[in-house]
Amino acid sequence: MIRALWFFLKLAVVIAAAIWLVEHPGSVRVNMLGYAIETSFTVALLIGLVALGVAALGYRLIRSVLRTPSRIRRHSRARKRERGYRALTQGMVAVAAGDAPTARKMARKADGLLNEPPLTMLLSAQAAQLQGDDRAANEYFTAMLERPETAFLGLRGLLTQAIKTGDRVEALQLARRARALQPNTPWLLATLYDLEARAGDWASAEGTLQQAIQAGAIPTEDGRRHRTVLLLERSFEAERRGRSDNALSHAQSAHDLSPGFVPAAARLARLMVAAGKQKAAAKVVERTWRQSPHPDLADAYREVLGSYDPLTRVKLFEKLLTQAPNHVESHIALARIALEAQLWGEARDHLNRALAIEPSRRLYRLFAELERSERHDEAAARDWMAKAAAAPADPAWTCAPCHAVSQAWGGLCGHCGAFDSLDWKAPTLAVSLMEPGHGHAHAAIAKSPVA
Repeated sequence: MIRALWFFLKLAVVIAAAIWLVEHPGSVRVNMLGYAIETSFTVALLIGLVALGVAALGYRLIRSVLRTPSRIRRHSRARKRERGYRALTQGMVAVAAGDAPTARKMARKADGLLNEPPLTMLLSAQAAQLQGDDRAANEYFTAMLERPETAFLGLRGLLTQAIKTGDRVEALQLARRARALQPNTPWLLATLYDLEARAGDWASAEGTLQQAIQAGAIPTEDGRRHRTVLLLERSFEAERRGRSDNALSHAQSAHDLSPGFVPAAARLARLMVAAGKQKAAAKVVERTWRQSPHPDLADAYREVLGSYDPLTRVKLFEKLLTQAPNHVESHIALARIALEAQLWGEARDHLNRALAIEPSRRLYRLFAELERSERHDEAAARDWMAKAAAAPADPAWTCAPCHAVSQAWGGLCGHCGAFDSLDWKAPTLAVSLMEPGHGHAHAAIAKSPVA
């Protein structure tokens, strides 16, 4: 509507000007080179307008001719750029498809067509990785560190390479440099936390873990479990340095954070015993037994009650049975302490109850021990040991990634170095048997499957 009004307004102005010229005819006289040219003002005006139009067209024509070479060059560059981006796209698709030769070819083509090193270097590095050319990939990623806009991508590539080759020291340094550039990147925080934990830098790992949880890189419940393990490792470290108060404090924090976590309760109970707090230690074991009956807790309870005579220990162990009366571990714990007190009948009763709940290799061995101790019956003991040999393996602290088995719980797997990877379960594959040492033990790989 406004455009129409504007058109009619301009038309009215033109008509008004034409009427004014008709009503006020004038004349124009030009003397030039001995000639006199005389005409009406209207005709002179029209001639002037036509001359201006011809001049404008001539100027545009000349300008167009002069600009033709630059337009041709721009068009050529645009086509070259388009071909370069097409090659870059095809290279990325080839990387995603795992087609290393095509990815490398497209990377070279894109590099020749595009003047954009960040993009082409990234594609070239990924193509080199795909072909297994780690040296070339490292060169490309290192070159990317020289540009601020690609430094983070270069660090990520080098970090991936370092983790792939198992160079954890280099990986940790690269991860910390990357965090300085992008401090809130979720995947980086999770990676840095894992590297710090594997390196035994417990205090730094605890701080990074908190950041990773806040960034959503690690679920809250998983983070709680990881922090519990970190606190336990800090407790072990403090004890090695002679700081018993700190060792007890960290163990207490770990137990408060995860009351049902067996290693935390067992660790706290033992440190309390060392500090002369036997009653508090006993309560820690008893409360945790209600949630998670476990052989490690039974061993810790035996240490708590170490100052009592054998018969008193049996009576006190009955508190564990009241906490979990229908659990096999309660009856096995009572049977073991009764064997130590030479209460053969009570030991046999609890072993039979445990056998009715869940037969196991460990249980058969206790029956064999009972036959030897009470009746000196080697034949019966051998029968029980034969059953033990044929029974499935007992649960043990087993590493989830590498299936190594440790005799004692630790925050780090002594075989593969994974952090917080030990679960209490029966091993089912070929395993590594490790000496106790809180996850820092040396391992010897077993060559045959566990029976």
